[in-house]
Amino acid sequence: QVQLVESGGGLVQAGGSLRLSCAASGRTFSSYAMAWFRQAPGKEREFVAAINWTGGRTYYADSVKGRFTISRDNAKNTVYLRMNSLKPEDTAVYYCTAQLYGGGSANPRSYDYWGQGTQVTVSS
Repeated sequence: QVQLVESGGGLVQAGGSLRLSCAASGRTFSSYAMAWFRQAPGKEREFVAAINWTGGRTYYADSVKGRFTISRDNAKNTVYLRMNSLKPEDTAVYYCTAQLYGGGSANPRSYDYWGQGTQVTVSS
């Protein structure tokens, strides 16, 4: 069992930056690929970024490529999402998720555990 707790969301102006953190419980954090998804009001949950268990491979949605960076610190059981050049269309609840023994995926159904989410609001 893994529990995920996101933090770092908030209100920011367009062009600004935020760093989201996701702290995971348990001693097997390094066995999980990790990802961030987001969901805006009235829209389906969408893939943002993923990272494999070593941190050596990362994947991004086209909409965030070049602006967002996913990283992880296995010693701290934490995954991060650095978001730069934020746009109003990035406004959403951001969710952290874990995939046991996976390499990362854009398919939300392939993930085993989800956090409660953190709100990111970007004003124009």
